[in-house]
Amino acid sequence: MIAIDAGNTRIKWGVHDATGWVGRGALPTADAARLREQAGDWPQEAQILACNVAGASVEGEMTSALAGRFAPIRWLRSSAETCGVRNNYDEPTRLGADRWAAMIGARGRVQGACLVVCAGTATTVDWLAADGEFRGGLILPGVDLMRTSLARNTAQLPLADGHFSIAPRNTADAIFTGCLQAQVGAVERMYAALRAESDPLCLLTGGAAPCIAPHLSIPFQVVDNLILDGLLSFGASL
Repeated sequence: MIAIDAGNTRIKWGVHDATGWVGRGALPTADAARLREQAGDWPQEAQILACNVAGASVEGEMTSALAGRFAPIRWLRSSAETCGVRNNYDEPTRLGADRWAAMIGARGRVQGACLVVCAGTATTVDWLAADGEFRGGLILPGVDLMRTSLARNTAQLPLADGHFSIAPRNTADAIFTGCLQAQVGAVERMYAALRAESDPLCLLTGGAAPCIAPHLSIPFQVVDNLILDGLLSFGASL
């Protein structure tokens, strides 16, 4: 199976041979048409599973890039229930497919309650109950998006590389620390709500996971490509 996660910034992919990942890669979402080049070494008989939150044009470019050489892509769409996960969103089909895939991946790893955190361009923090029900979740700008927003919309706050400090004493450190603490605070406040009902684990994935992880004071595991794991489970269920 080949799993593809089309996010706002990058398209991530992995080739799985039923025993493990045998190849992984990524390219900028703006270069979606180049997926044809990336697929040059993929086995033609592979089933392709994908999710997309980057819009219809990116989905069209991906479909065109792989057409002819592979069977049609099987797209994961958010639904009422898949792979043991029940969707409690007010409008289940409006849930982001990447969040849905991550929760499916989490369900394959953890049978108890868990907090599923995807830290990318945006950060999502989703509550998955022990019985497989998605209770709800948060969406907030990711660390870099927060920093960029401050630089773009304020006159005297630059886009600078700062460092974490408990008590920052320069502007760059104050910005970086503030943005990072906002991420950690959102995760830990949601975790506190879960902990009132169970003994949950936090699964943390995404490009900003290494930045956030050292500052969490809750039980957590960093999982590479949890979304791709969810796509594999989806493919196995078809």
